[in-house]
Amino acid sequence: MNYTDRIQKLQALLEGQADLAYFPHSADLQYLTGVPRDIPNYGTTIHPGAWLEGVWLTPKHQPVLLLPRMSAEFGGLGNLGGIDIRVLGDWDDPAELVRKILSGFNLPGQPRIAISDHTTGETIVHLQQILPEARFTSATTILRQLRVVKSEEEIAMMRRAGEITEAAFADVLAQLKHGMTELDLISEVDYQMRRHGSLGPSFTTSLYNSGPNHPLLFGQRLQTWPRVLTAPVSILFDFGAVLDGFCYDYGRTVSFGEPPDEFARVHRLIMESQAAGIAALKAGQATTSQVDAAARKVIEDAGYGEAFRHRLGHGIGMDVHEPPFLTKGDETPLREGMLFTIEPSITQFNSYSARVEDVVVARPGGGEPLTRGYPDLIVID
Repeated sequence: MNYTDRIQKLQALLEGQADLAYFPHSADLQYLTGVPRDIPNYGTTIHPGAWLEGVWLTPKHQPVLLLPRMSAEFGGLGNLGGIDIRVLGDWDDPAELVRKILSGFNLPGQPRIAISDHTTGETIVHLQQILPEARFTSATTILRQLRVVKSEEEIAMMRRAGEITEAAFADVLAQLKHGMTELDLISEVDYQMRRHGSLGPSFTTSLYNSGPNHPLLFGQRLQTWPRVLTAPVSILFDFGAVLDGFCYDYGRTVSFGEPPDEFARVHRLIMESQAAGIAALKAGQATTSQVDAAARKVIEDAGYGEAFRHRLGHGIGMDVHEPPFLTKGDETPLREGMLFTIEPSITQFNSYSARVEDVVVARPGGGEPLTRGYPDLIVID
């Protein structure tokens, strides 16, 4: 990836909008500079001076990456090439280091500071103490103008992430058998993704399972994980791999036991809905809400509209969810190179459910899916 070009394009966008920009560890930072993210933690871990950690730059000055010593040394970031790195010692004053950096930027008396949406309140409080006349705006909103349309190089990277995801799914299918629990399946999915080259799951691997004797429960993982998947039951996979900072998002439906007619019907509908959404993803001709409407109509016309409980999809790239969204009320015009998930579903609390999900590129003639495998309902006898 050409990070120098990205930095220069951002600096051109900052001109007239901000005198200083700050990006902490995030997809924004990785997109702009290549500074990698690590596997996330459930609880927060911090080091002394963590509030300054990230990249600081202006429309005229090249980025400076500030790091606490622990991040530089134990986090493996101190040897990154192509960027000016300054390291805060464990007993040094972080405010003094920031003042030193900012003094070299020749900021005006009332600077406009663009901060990433992931900036902590602690960082803002310290900045207000250092620059009490500062005014703040969103650096993420400015950078999003570059991130929203993907280059062919980025699309190729996402395609490779999709290949890892689908290869992992193939090996998961080979392990499926009656009597497994939901936790067994989730653990297998996460293992296979890592085995095939993913840093980890791009988001928490999820299952949405239902059947006449297997009620659907949303958001109650400690209750659902131990449940044995006893036929007849529909198993809805939702997961994705990570490759060089890019996040995939994928879904397929599996039947434990021979699927009855109702199950086959809802699965056929979600596949027809997805096909309609992919066909409608025409760059330069449609808006995001029109794509959602085209796919949703298939399910609504069949009488299952209330069971399609979410938007059709979302932008995706270095974050799993990125604007714009394929939903009613979002009237963003489609541009070639935008990436979206197209993920219709029918979820029923005490009957059979189904979902499908692929990442799709907006093209002038309609969407181009990056994954295409397993279009049929998968049956585990």
